[in-house]
Amino acid sequence: MDAFADKPQFDTLILSDLHLGADMSRAHEALQVLQQDGYRRLILLGDIFADLNFGRLKKEHWKFLGYIRKLSNPKRHVEVVWVEGNHDHGLAEIMSHLVGVRVYQEYRWNYQGIRHIAVHGHQFDDFSVSNVHLSYWVGTRFYLQLQKWDSKNKVLTRFLDRLNTRWLRLSSKVAAGALAHARRHGATRIFCGHTHDALHRREDGADYYNCGAWIDERLTYITVGEGGVQIHEYVEKPERSHEAGDRNTAKHELVEHDLFWGEDHVIADADFAEISQEPELLKQGK
Repeated sequence: MDAFADKPQFDTLILSDLHLGADMSRAHEALQVLQQDGYRRLILLGDIFADLNFGRLKKEHWKFLGYIRKLSNPKRHVEVVWVEGNHDHGLAEIMSHLVGVRVYQEYRWNYQGIRHIAVHGHQFDDFSVSNVHLSYWVGTRFYLQLQKWDSKNKVLTRFLDRLNTRWLRLSSKVAAGALAHARRHGATRIFCGHTHDALHRREDGADYYNCGAWIDERLTYITVGEGGVQIHEYVEKPERSHEAGDRNTAKHELVEHDLFWGEDHVIADADFAEISQEPELLKQGK
């Protein structure tokens, strides 16, 4: 059964700040969200990569990219949009070839007569804009190395990420800048990432939403549909038991699993192999 064969559950699903290549990236969980929900449009709202070094990517990171490549197939009838983040800068040409999606600096669309804008949000972060090289070398490179030194649960790294957001007052700065940007361009809703802090703020008739991130214990994403805009928190589903002592139940569960995931679950490894064997592209990313 194809999750996209029937009428999509949502008009748009938005996911941000996956940071593929980082030890903390929760690509496996993000892939589960993309596979289980139906949507007409997928917006990857920036910082999908941690940096330009594709050598850091793990198997689950390649599987996520493989699924994006499959979604971009016109037969899927899903519009896949990649909005560039500060960590994705310079990847537009590579991503267009690698996973078949167009990369935007900012994406706008209309739904139910409402104008929407999706932009990563670093544009409203004065420190990030003014200190691009310092942010990369001191921030990104040090942060990635710190993850390798940190404990298995990345307690210190996650603490520093939250402290950085509060110290720089990123959430309030990005929200204020985004709302002003929305009003200038006649948009009612604007969506950002960058701060790693899921948030909704309404001001002067405009709504600001932040997607949060996929590197912390709290994993969030946004949907836009007939019921409005919702911020969802990913909740890990318990593993099914396939103990030998209950084979009938195990068989029934396995059949349900195959029917739900269909070809998506099976083809993931093939997609992973296909896009990970692009040596010339990988060299460009390093």
